[in-house]
Amino acid sequence: MDPREVNRTLIFVCIGHYVVVIGGVARMSDPKMIKEIKAAVTIPVMAKVRIGHFVEAQILEAIGIDYIDESEVLTPADELHHINKHNFKVPYVCGAKNLGEALRRISEGAAFIRTKGEAGTGNVVEAVRHIRTVNSEIRRAASMGDEELFAYAKELQAPYHLLKESARLGRLPVVNFAAGGVATPADAALMMVWHGHFILAKVLWEVRVLWKGQLGCDGVFVGSGIFKSGDPAKRARAIGTFRRFISPILIPISINYSHVTYMSPPSSVPTVQAVTHYNDAKVLANVSEDLGEAMVGINISDLSEDQKLAKRGW
Repeated sequence: MDPREVNRTLIFVCIGHYVVVIGGVARMSDPKMIKEIKAAVTIPVMAKVRIGHFVEAQILEAIGIDYIDESEVLTPADELHHINKHNFKVPYVCGAKNLGEALRRISEGAAFIRTKGEAGTGNVVEAVRHIRTVNSEIRRAASMGDEELFAYAKELQAPYHLLKESARLGRLPVVNFAAGGVATPADAALMMVWHGHFILAKVLWEVRVLWKGQLGCDGVFVGSGIFKSGDPAKRARAIGTFRRFISPILIPISINYSHVTYMSPPSSVPTVQAVTHYNDAKVLANVSEDLGEAMVGINISDLSEDQKLAKRGW
């Protein structure tokens, strides 16, 4: 199948290369390729830039990209600073492995957050660790008074007002995705919000999540977990797509092509999928059947320190 062929239900593409395996310096994709992909599809396209490389981001904004991922999967360009995302009109997603990182990225202007996980491994353990860490730190903050929150904000090196808002909401004040190692329908369902209810607050949607088991993410990013599997198209359908409004941002599944991410719009959301039915074990059992061989995956302990991507960023 042509990697740029668009299916109205899901987008199936091939990943260009795997940074964990080949090493080297990973940079922003060729703008020509990105423009060709945008011309070939009618849905939003996301592209990655290196941490701190605001010129790559300026280039992507100039060619009309829909979303930017300031990604630790690419080789960082700046070891001290992330991009000031307030200088851009294009929304950003950034990775985080704890609450302090997440709130620092939000303060810089990130519109939504994802777990870092360990990209390209097909091993969900790091993504689980990161979302559990964020959830645990938010629960801790929620039990604190104002004086304690000031001290905790200093400990996390995070803005006080964002920490206080997270404590009030019981979650991050922006959308939070699972990413890094999601490889099966069960992995995707594991990471999701169990259920919640929405209230209209001023002009935005606000979520108050009632925790009942799953780990609390609003959606998932899936890349090599699909395309390194035996039957990528079937596995993509099984993992599926999640649609929900939380704030003014749509929660989709995203599928990577090289450093470009296709994000499915609400009109193309399948109805029976793992991420839609994350709290229905019978549906999950059905969609998990006969998917072909899963991605072999990599044990985190087998990676050298230089190969671990989640530690990038600060």
